[in-house]
Amino acid sequence: MNKINREILSIAVPSIITNITTPLLALMDVVIVGHMGSAAYIAAIAVGGTIFNMLYWLFAFLRMGTSGLTAQAHGAADKDSCDLVLARGLLVAFAASIIMLICRNLILSFANGILEVKSDIGIIVHEYFSILIWGAPAYLGTFVLTGWFLGLKNAKAPMWVSFIINLSNIAISLFLVFVLGMKVKGVAFGTLSAQWIGFIIGISIAFLKYRPKFPSIDSLIRTAELKRFFSVNVDILFRTLCLIAVTVWFTRVGSTQGTVILAVNTLLMQFFILFSYFMDGFAFAGESLCGNSIGKRDIAELNHTIKALFRWSIIMVIVFTVLYAAGGEWIMTLLSDDKDVILSSKEFFAWVIAIPAVGFAAFTWDGIFIGATRTREMLISIAIATIVYFALYSALFKMFGNHGLWIAFLAYLFSRGLMLTLLRHKLVKAK
Repeated sequence: MNKINREILSIAVPSIITNITTPLLALMDVVIVGHMGSAAYIAAIAVGGTIFNMLYWLFAFLRMGTSGLTAQAHGAADKDSCDLVLARGLLVAFAASIIMLICRNLILSFANGILEVKSDIGIIVHEYFSILIWGAPAYLGTFVLTGWFLGLKNAKAPMWVSFIINLSNIAISLFLVFVLGMKVKGVAFGTLSAQWIGFIIGISIAFLKYRPKFPSIDSLIRTAELKRFFSVNVDILFRTLCLIAVTVWFTRVGSTQGTVILAVNTLLMQFFILFSYFMDGFAFAGESLCGNSIGKRDIAELNHTIKALFRWSIIMVIVFTVLYAAGGEWIMTLLSDDKDVILSSKEFFAWVIAIPAVGFAAFTWDGIFIGATRTREMLISIAIATIVYFALYSALFKMFGNHGLWIAFLAYLFSRGLMLTLLRHKLVKAK
């Protein structure tokens, strides 16, 4: 195996493991409250989890922007710039967290209104949210640290931090709930403690291994670099808003078609999520390695890396297409034992089998463009793809029902990859 493939796997494999284990943090909360004797607890945790997912998803730019900027600085052997990216990222994370904490009651009221939370559940949601929101600085700070480690070609540190967070959450939550009898408060404090433990471990690794120096105030507010920092992150923020719009609309349209179709779409979407966990691993490798190549101004290495990433992506397409075509129905029986849902899902399963082939390019190019910090092109591509999605939904849903919704979603994925393919010449202009 050549050097580039070894480097890709050294980042992709730990990243895939991290992607798969991260949802366990939320899942563990659901499992614990599931044994408290009331469905209201489960519903409240589900609502609370949705609020935090949407809230923190808006700040995904803290990881992606940090990754690309750090990778380029690392490739250029500019340690001072690497340290600057970390410091700026953490400052933005903490500033955003302070705003969240100040506005926490407003955020919760707005979310409850959007999600139409009933009063009996609302009390438990308020209790859960009011405790866990204090983890915002740790959660967003971990976003920054993850991006920074990836930019330095270190995917193992985020993996170990993820393991520590999950193990801490399980141990502390179980103790607080079943030994001290704290119920939802115990779940919230367990998750909160795990988030802060993870952040402290992450920042400790950063300082012990890389010894970053906190830059001067003049360096932090240097106009040109600050403008680039915020330009990259604002583009990613608006890109994230497009992602949220597509996801929320997909769920909303599913809910208008009745309980069975909503359940079918929710379960079939898990196939997309599983594929995305693996493809994101290779996208993270693209962020790190392509960013480093651009930082070194080694265009030949950049091109070799891009070709290698797409070879691995094609392998993933073949593996998941075969897996879904041969074992998809069996996987559905693992996800649900509802006969009506399983029977109805068969009508739409062809769209699931098509996901890897139409979606792989979007994931792969996303990683490459993030590494190149060509975020404006990413925003343009997803904006066009989002327009395609809503246009096709409007044209096809009345005629084809849920099939029209899935066609629109697959066209959206394909359009993202196609647009970035057409814009690939912009990569070499990154600075």
